Amino acid sequence: MATRLPLFVCTVHSPVLTTKPSSSSARTRSFSVLTSIKMKGNEITEEANEKAGSNVNGKKKIFVAGATGSTGKRIVEQLLAKGFSVKAGVRDLDKAKTTLSKGNPDLQIVKADVTDGSDKLAEVIGEDSDAVICATGFRPGWDLFAPWKVDNFGTVNLVEACRKRSINRFILISSILVNGAAMGQILNPAYIFLNVFGLTLIAKLQAEQYIRKSGINYTIIRPGGLRNDPPTGNVVMEPEDTLYEGTISRDQVAEVAVEALVHPEANYKVVEIVSRADAPKRSYEDLFGSIKQR
Repeated sequence: MATRLPLFVCTVHSPVLTTKPSSSSARTRSFSVLTSIKMKGNEITEEANEKAGSNVNGKKKIFVAGATGSTGKRIVEQLLAKGFSVKAGVRDLDKAKTTLSKGNPDLQIVKADVTDGSDKLAEVIGEDSDAVICATGFRPGWDLFAPWKVDNFGTVNLVEACRKRSINRFILISSILVNGAAMGQILNPAYIFLNVFGLTLIAKLQAEQYIRKSGINYTIIRPGGLRNDPPTGNVVMEPEDTLYEGTISRDQVAEVAVEALVHPEANYKVVEIVSRADAPKRSYEDLFGSIKQR
């Protein structure tokens, strides 16, 4: 679940994952159906045990961390609607039973906690996952280390799990203003407010930097203030360290994450997104293509 910023922040594509080889030799993934294990009804499993390269119905399988969060569950729904198979990583299996779609053979729910370490995550992600989307977020409370446990160390654990499984596609839901100090926004009320809770934005920024140095094909999505209501405008996409205010529907954040999987223009990029009623409607190919790599 992404952190809520208080002051601001379909064309159907075939699910094709385009990846750029990393510096380390990643193994080639097979997309043909070798052996698959389907769920029966809404059965929930606690670990992944499919064989390498096998996906239900030959579909690309995406592992979603934080799948029962407000943004994560929307990502799961849109992935299924776009023809992907989904392995939903959740901490609370009982919550998942009431939150996620029931009886969908393309959905597998697994118990996964990003704070458990990369070895456990690698086991859960399994050999059959083709990409990982991280939509986790800490729950506000008295634990001032929670942002670091989830938004920093948890994200790093996921990246390392991907490396262990030779998964070369990683999408992170982060936040605008993570680099607010460098943007001259250190006195922005939202920047101050979020960093009061254990330096949340700094934790996210360091996780982003780790991803960018990992060699994995990444797309880092920094949304503005998250709204639960349906979209009321069109997506505006800007380069990193550009936006410091604005809001966006969680539905649109989920859509951007899913579209990043099917557009090679999204590879190795950090994008910031809000929605505006007066913004023109643009294709995702155009939106991602307008952002230059750094």
